[in-house]
Order: sequence, then structure tokens, then C-alpha cells
Amino acid sequence: MGKLLVVGSMAFDTVRTPFGEATEVLGGSATYFATAASFFTSVDLIAVVGEDFPEHHLDFLRSRGIDLTGLERRSGKTFRWRGEYTYQLNEAHTLETQLNVLETFRPTIPDQYRAPDMLFLGNIDPELQLEVLNHVHRPRVVACDTMNFWIDGKREALWRVLEQVDVLIINDGEARALGQDANLVKVAKDTLARGPKHLIIKRGEYGVLMFNEKRVFGAPAFPLEMVKDPTGAGDTFAGGFMGHLAATGDLSDANLRQATIFGSVMASFTVEAFSLDRLRTLTFHDIQNRFREFKRLTHFEDVS
Repeated sequence: MGKLLVVGSMAFDTVRTPFGEATEVLGGSATYFATAASFFTSVDLIAVVGEDFPEHHLDFLRSRGIDLTGLERRSGKTFRWRGEYTYQLNEAHTLETQLNVLETFRPTIPDQYRAPDMLFLGNIDPELQLEVLNHVHRPRVVACDTMNFWIDGKREALWRVLEQVDVLIINDGEARALGQDANLVKVAKDTLARGPKHLIIKRGEYGVLMFNEKRVFGAPAFPLEMVKDPTGAGDTFAGGFMGHLAATGDLSDANLRQATIFGSVMASFTVEAFSLDRLRTLTFHDIQNRFREFKRLTHFEDVS
């Protein structure tokens, strides 16, 4: 079982959807990613929180076996995000962002974290992502996420990151912004030519596409009766994907496809409740069962 390191944000989220709202609940890219990945493998976490961050949230992460040696607590307030979703749940509308302690965050990497088997760079400033890459021994797999804010504002730094990345995991809107084209197949071809070996494009309720130089793999979203809150679904997808790769150590095409489905499974559970509430009660048996349901959902026979 490989060691997995995540560098990202921990936050308080205030979210409104057509199905309810939640105020100052646990969020952040590193939080969602690490929790999802912890069902598969051991996870080391690097992030920053303020003095207002309650201990019971840290206790939850520790209960999942997540190593918090790299978590920095600073004077000041924790990063906060406030947003809302319409019935078009693929897109969050940001109402307010308070960077707080995240604004001056510079990741400090403990010695025991410097040789991870796999590394996930959460959605933070590309300059910080580069700093992390420069201070760890080259992992077997480096994956990262980003967003339109960095694509538009720090494109050159982002491309320098992507030159060193094996897997880029972004949503369809971010992919189109990065590739400056509406056609995702063209975007994938151009992006893969500039660095990443694999591009995974999350398409919300329309599923996911994974591109590499040889082939394309697609899977639908799992049909759910109730979707309460899409916040964190992308980071949870990445956690399931990377967690499975770290647990198996297998980078074959077949296992990358399995990892994509495990990512989709984890995301499908996350959206069933606000914050990480569904993941708190989740078992690996639940995950396996939904993985098998995914397989049945997408299986069909060849023509004779």
C-alpha cells in the first residue's frame, strides 16, 4: 500500500442548494480528498487552518487514519467559502471568498512526507504547487486540480506545473478555459501534448471522461434519487481515484479505469448530503457495492 500525500485547503463552507442549506460546515479540497482516499490507503495532509478551527473536525480526520503532522495552525481565521447552486448543479456560484490564513500560506513539508509514492496537488495557487514539487522526491504519480481563477490569472505558472504532472483532474468548464476551445476532444489532445499523461474531465451529472494518448474512457454519473450538495464532489472523486491507485500500486490502463469508477463512486456518495456528512457514515462495503452497481449499469454485450 503506497503512501499518499495531499496538499490543499481546509475550509468552512456556507452552501445553499435547492434542497437546503448549511452554514460554516467543514470543507476544503484537502479535507474532501483525504477523507475519500482514507477508505483505500494511508494519507498525509498538508494544509493551514486558523485558531478558530475546532478540534472535533481534526479528531474526525484522525479517526480516518489521516496523518496531520503537516497541518499548520496559525493565528487568524480559517479560509471560508460561501456559494450557492441552482438546479443546474454542475456549476457553483461563488458569493464570497475569505482567504484569511490561506492568503499567506507557504506549505512546509515535514521530512517524513518528502518521499510520497503518490502526490495530489489540490486547488491552490500554481506557484505553491510548484514549490511542493520542488521539495519532494519525484513520486510515482503526481495528480493535480485547478480552477478558472488560476487558469485565467496564472496560466504560465500553471503550465509549468502541468509539465510535471501525470494526471490532471478538472471539470468540463475548466478544461474548456484551459484549452481555449469548446470541444473537449480537441482540448484533451492539446493538453496532453503539453505535459500530463492523463486528463480526467469531470462532467457532473453527465459523468466523466479520461483521455490519454492511446484511448478515451467514459463513464456515466451514478443515477441518484437525491442530490443535496455537489460541493467537494470533484475532490472526493480525486480522493477515490488516487486512493485506489495508491492502494494497488497498479498503473495499468485497466486499473486506471477502475480508479475512475472508484472516484465516481466516492463523488456519488458525497453529493447525497451536505459537507462530509455522508462520508462520516460510509463503509468500504458500501463503496464496493456501489462499484458493482456501476459495473452492472455500464455493462453490455458485444454484437455477434
